[in-house]
Parts: sequence; C-alpha cells; structure tokens
Amino acid sequence: MFGNFLSPARRSAQRGFTLIELMVVVAIVGILGALAYPAYRDYVIRGQLTDAATGLTQARADMEAYFQNFRTYTASGGASPPCLTAQTFGKFSVQCAAPTAAAYTITATSSDTVMSAFRFSITQADVRSTDAAPTGWNTCTSKWLMRKGDTC
Repeated sequence: MFGNFLSPARRSAQRGFTLIELMVVVAIVGILGALAYPAYRDYVIRGQLTDAATGLTQARADMEAYFQNFRTYTASGGASPPCLTAQTFGKFSVQCAAPTAAAYTITATSSDTVMSAFRFSITQADVRSTDAAPTGWNTCTSKWLMRKGDTC
C-alpha cells in the first residue's frame, strides 16, 4: 500500500506549485508593487503638470499678441483679452481674472481629484509661480515646480 503511494511513477504525475511557492510569489509581487506604485504615480503626475505649463505659456503668448494689437491687456475695440475665456489643457483650466491695462496674471487650476491641489500662475513679466501644491510638494514664487522635492 505505501509502496504504491511513493512510487516514482506516481510522483512524476504530480505537477504544479505548492501553496508555499505561490505565497512566496504573491509576497514578491506585493513588495515590488508597493515600491513601484508611488514612483509610477509621481511619473503620471509630472506628465499631467506639463499640461499646465503648456497652457500657461500658450495663454501668455496669446495675451502678448493681443497687447501688440491693442496696446492694452483690457477689453478694447470690441475685443476681449483671450485669457478671460477659460481654456482646457489636459486636466487643467487656464484663465485670468481681471487684467489691467498693463498687467495680468494667468492661473492654471484643476478640478481633478489628484491634480486639484496644484495651482500655477504666470504674469505679463514672465514671473512663474507654484501657488499651491499637495502635501510633500513645495510651493515657489519664482518658478514652476514640476517634481516632488523640487525647491525654489
């Protein structure tokens, strides 16, 4: 009876993984996932932040073209400044509040749950600032911070 159970023919017919082997693999995959996910999330966020930078620089270029035509940043000759109308760039909305004849500030904000903590701005003098950022990120009054841990 025991001889039949332990025979080589019987042992070679058993295939597959043991529960311990599967649990080791699950543990390794879990550890790798725990390490990789935060890096991937930061990578995705940095990719979405470029939409804000693109939108702000484009809106600033539009405002400067408007100024070249009308010599003011306010409404003139039946035309309104282009930044008064919100434009969408990725997950960011870009617009200015109330430009004066000689100055404006364009702001990029987001209503997305992950990106909503970020707020960037640019002025007519090309002063770029990171006005708001989520926990772990810094703010800066002289440049856009596009990476976690960046400083002024």
